[in-house]
Amino acid sequence: MDIAEARHGSPSSLMSIASIVASMTAVAIGNGMMLAYVPFVLTRSEAPDWVPGAAVTAIAFGGLLGCIMAGPLIRRVGHARAFSCSMALVILAAVLISLGVHPLLWIFARGLYGAAANTNFIITQSWLNHASDNHWRGKAMALFYMAYVIGLGAGAWLFGRIPVDGNLAPIVTIFFTAIAILPIGLTRLPTPPTPGKVSIDFALAWRNSPVALIGVLASGGLSMLVQGFTPIYAAANAVSQTNVATLMFVMQFGLLVIQYPMGALSDRIDRRIVLIATCALIVAAGLAALVASFDSLLLLILVFALFAGAVETVYSIANAHANDRTDPADFVPLASTMLVAWSTGATVVPMLVTALTPAFGAQLFIHATILVAILYAVFVLVRLRIRERVPPQLCDTFELRSAQVPNARAFAEVKAGGGLATPRSDL
Repeated sequence: MDIAEARHGSPSSLMSIASIVASMTAVAIGNGMMLAYVPFVLTRSEAPDWVPGAAVTAIAFGGLLGCIMAGPLIRRVGHARAFSCSMALVILAAVLISLGVHPLLWIFARGLYGAAANTNFIITQSWLNHASDNHWRGKAMALFYMAYVIGLGAGAWLFGRIPVDGNLAPIVTIFFTAIAILPIGLTRLPTPPTPGKVSIDFALAWRNSPVALIGVLASGGLSMLVQGFTPIYAAANAVSQTNVATLMFVMQFGLLVIQYPMGALSDRIDRRIVLIATCALIVAAGLAALVASFDSLLLLILVFALFAGAVETVYSIANAHANDRTDPADFVPLASTMLVAWSTGATVVPMLVTALTPAFGAQLFIHATILVAILYAVFVLVRLRIRERVPPQLCDTFELRSAQVPNARAFAEVKAGGGLATPRSDL
């Protein structure tokens, strides 16, 4: 009998996790709206030039704090109560934004949201691992990622259909976040056992795969630069609210077009070669973004969709490469370490770009993205000459992943008696 069957008394199915997926999709709609709304409004306001970028950085810094807080919170009150608490923080952050444009208050609110967001991911991915049978766990995760990305796109699309003046956008976000609490509150899924202590081990991650560790670190900065600064860049160039919404909507689906074929290719050849090719694609898309005219909106949208998709691909392939070189017994500390690494990169790189943007202009984030991609590609090229490829038969299967949906499975399945999460080959 499967572990999940033993828990539930009968075979589980994809429908059994519908409440979790529905909740996080509702959360994603609100998140997609605020990812467009906050930078758009701040850029068009009288706030100093550094404020929109600081709001982007605050999300990542809050996410880093969320990595630290989530484990103790879940151990103290359990998954269901911790989920309600994190949703309350999302609502509180939206309430603060609804009070009017107060730059420092908005920066704090975005940091609060970032902490809640990572906590949400840790809770829900832990719950998904607990509820899923081994033979369809990969499908469950793919459904979760796809639903979340679609939710982000729907939120961006919805942003273009509501008045930007006033506080309707944060109110709509509060509405969807409140809806998100209901499926989890009414679910019949058993609450997972509380996780034991999960260690952060950068030395382990470096020994197993420097390419993967640096790749996840770089992908944090790449993702926050492209996803966070694109609406700022568009608003600074007088792009209308509707067109900014369309741009953000299409960008969310760029990863589907780029990530799946590149990931499938990485299952066949050395993943490091695919990472170099992905970095080349980022550089090409970045150069195109620098010269693309705002007069040709369709071309601009396609370029940035390609830009975003390539950036997200670095994250997913680097994660797969890390798993290829890691003993199953080390999957748990590896996953938690990678989550902290991603959040660190997502904090530091946007912080530097925010500080330098007033001096170098709104296009700086594109130059910074290109630079990070080039430096990472050079690093991977050096590692190619030092270390042999993992034999194909030992490679893990590639999975679609988004850098906006952190790999929070470090707090996943635990043994019945408590303690560390049970390692799985699909982590």
